[in-house]
Amino acid sequence: MTRDANADLRGPHKIVILNPKGGCGKTTLATNIASYFALEGTPPTLVDCDPGGYSMRWVDKRSADRPPVYGIAAYDHCESSNRPLRAFPGSRQLIVDLPAGLTPNQIFHQTYDADSILIPVVPSEIDIYSAAKFIADLLLVAQFDRRNRSLAIVANRTKHYTKSYRMLMRFLRSLEIPVIAEIRDSQNYVHAAAEGIGILEMPHYRVAKDIEQMERMFGWLDRWRTRRLDGLIAEEIRRLPDVEVTDTSLTLSH
Repeated sequence: MTRDANADLRGPHKIVILNPKGGCGKTTLATNIASYFALEGTPPTLVDCDPGGYSMRWVDKRSADRPPVYGIAAYDHCESSNRPLRAFPGSRQLIVDLPAGLTPNQIFHQTYDADSILIPVVPSEIDIYSAAKFIADLLLVAQFDRRNRSLAIVANRTKHYTKSYRMLMRFLRSLEIPVIAEIRDSQNYVHAAAEGIGILEMPHYRVAKDIEQMERMFGWLDRWRTRRLDGLIAEEIRRLPDVEVTDTSLTLSH
């Protein structure tokens, strides 16, 4: 899946969170990303494509004195329409919380124009197997090109020094896709969801251990324009004769 080199970098930043399996933390990521960008000053648009409506319930719980987040319930659209989703006027971010169980064709139509794609994976054998199959489908069936630097993985609900954590990290390192954050298993996310807030809106003393990894994810998202430009430049160089490009270096072929 390739992007048009002339695509408008001034448009909204489209962020898609997806995984074929339920219960992996997609809504946790989506709502905390929405909270982060709301705190930055401009209301983001959060699109809930899950029939469970968890992101929309989070928006509904959000009090009027909090930085606003625009919410769109779009389950029917995401299931049956190939038309692109649109952010509210003025929004700089379009955050899409996709449901489990999408077909490869549905995945393609929801991700082909995404600037950032996040796949949360939790440390269990079933989830790792499901993620491996899904990522293969994403790269092969949906024709996603990892070289465009828009895809990343978030290890979710991690507990360090456990067997399941070591198994998860071995699997993730084998994918050659960046793991941008390791979100620990914490009740802070549960409490934040119940109040319609993100953990950045909670007292710092309660969430200090959680913020570092979340900020790594936010930093990766904030660099979306740089990542896209790097991918486009690498693609142009790759087309030159006698030049080989890898994800991390340039080497001349002899």
